[in-house]
Amino acid sequence: MKRILETLQRIRPLDQQLLAQTQDRLDNKTKPLGSLGRLEEFACRLVAITGQEQPDLSRKAIFTFAADHGVTEEGISLYPREVTAQMVLNFLRGGAGVNVLARHAGAEVRVVDVGVDHDFEDYPGLIHRKIARGSRNFCNGPAMTADEMVAAVSVGIDLAEQCKIEDIGLVGTGEMGIGNTTPSSAIIAAIGQLEVEQVTHRGTGIADEALQRKISVIKRGLALHKPAPSKPLDILATLGGLEIAAITGLIIGCAAERIPVVIDGFISTAGALIAAELHPQVREYLFAAHQSAEVGHRCMLERIGLRPILDLDLRLGEGTGAALAIPLVEAGAKILAEMATFDQAGVTGH
Repeated sequence: MKRILETLQRIRPLDQQLLAQTQDRLDNKTKPLGSLGRLEEFACRLVAITGQEQPDLSRKAIFTFAADHGVTEEGISLYPREVTAQMVLNFLRGGAGVNVLARHAGAEVRVVDVGVDHDFEDYPGLIHRKIARGSRNFCNGPAMTADEMVAAVSVGIDLAEQCKIEDIGLVGTGEMGIGNTTPSSAIIAAIGQLEVEQVTHRGTGIADEALQRKISVIKRGLALHKPAPSKPLDILATLGGLEIAAITGLIIGCAAERIPVVIDGFISTAGALIAAELHPQVREYLFAAHQSAEVGHRCMLERIGLRPILDLDLRLGEGTGAALAIPLVEAGAKILAEMATFDQAGVTGH
């Protein structure tokens, strides 16, 4: 826990002077004021986050955290938990959606086994950081022990610190874990004190009967644990997953290291939500890639205070939405670096 607290203490508010100075630079580019809309917002925030007049985003990495979930024994997913390990192997072979879209974005995919119920051999691109062989069924007890939760969060912090060492300028989040929309719905229901039906959707595409079972399972978990909204780490331990905890750690670690983070969809935002509840300035370091088709995602984004970049009805996870949004965030930095000023272009009348 000490590691988490020390990391949180290093997170600082963005420099408002840097934000204003960067907007002044953009206002002198060859365009009407504000005409590049959110790209200008991205540019200003990138400068303020990194402290660099021209942020270096040449190295980009998407971290896809993988873990299994004990709650799948309640029949809340369309697929068996074995699919988690099978999909990890697909990531490592470069054949998954996140691989395709990360190549499109010029980003590296780093797959982190933080809790898969499978023993992987050594593969290029696989980071072995297994804490347990999945979480437990939160209907019967806590999903993780306090020690497991802290260890999983620490995995994310470690990876953020490694990004700083490697000069990775932009990080994306992703995940893989059969059943993980269930703990994600439970987390936003607990933190936001919302009705379970309001934040629970079909995940991988379950039918009506399974959806009702999923809602019932979440209600049972909430009734058992009675989580206090003011204790996000307790909520994470009792209801969450190992990959969600690792995403939380990556986000607070990147905020402490002044590295911007593009968060993916529903499950990644569950990790971001915990991080934002732990420290109010975390949100300033985040870019929300998209608005997921999962109904609870909007509630999460509103709670954090983030406006999604894209709305494409995505619900795949893995980091696919982050991969699509990364080039748009990067475009803001390129406008700042490459677009001529009025004086440079010899344009008058501005």
